[in-house]
Amino acid sequence: MNKKVKNASVALEGVTHNMTLMLGGFGLCGIPENAISELVNKEIGGLTCISNNAGVDDFGLGLLLKKHQIKKMIASYVGENNEFERQMLSGELEVDLIPQGTLAELCRAAQSGFPAIFTPAGYGTEIAEGKEVREFDGKMYVLEHAFKADFAFVKAWKGDSAGNLIFKGTAKNFNFNMCGAANITVAEVEELVPLGELHPNEIHVPGIFVQRIFQGTDYEKRIEQRTTRKKE
Repeated sequence: MNKKVKNASVALEGVTHNMTLMLGGFGLCGIPENAISELVNKEIGGLTCISNNAGVDDFGLGLLLKKHQIKKMIASYVGENNEFERQMLSGELEVDLIPQGTLAELCRAAQSGFPAIFTPAGYGTEIAEGKEVREFDGKMYVLEHAFKADFAFVKAWKGDSAGNLIFKGTAKNFNFNMCGAANITVAEVEELVPLGELHPNEIHVPGIFVQRIFQGTDYEKRIEQRTTRKKE
């Protein structure tokens, strides 16, 4: 099955206001830059975004925050975004902060078709308030429900027309767990090749988890905090 679409605009067909979106990446590594830019261009608002972090002020999800297109943010780390902080403290933005491992597992649960998981993370804290708690082998666990998202946007290094994906290095991160974790998964890739060119043993995510794929362009691949050693 050919899942290739022409560009980001076509890939985002069906995305409307007030939807719940998953967006892969860790920091600024492996984020779906083209999909985010297209969301900005389409001025789609009222969004609930599930992502490890919220980008920076002028890049990644920070671009959506800047235009107030995000209604609710579900994330584990948001410390690099001043506009995020301002909107959260002013009450403009609803925020759910979730332990990073739990965030990853709730994506994977959705990917695998599990309705919920039990995790020890958060027990005895505000995170567990109002949630079911059970004991297993003398240890307390909190019930967390799997995410329900309309679209998942992921970014891979290489893919083929059937949606098979290969990630490069740490860009695998949350992209891997978000594939197939939403009703529709859209993958953007740096290199899109014909079916049959990817070696089966090198494929990280099979195409069954991807509904649309397109060739991305103009990737910046920014680094949040660059630290260098002074020359002697």
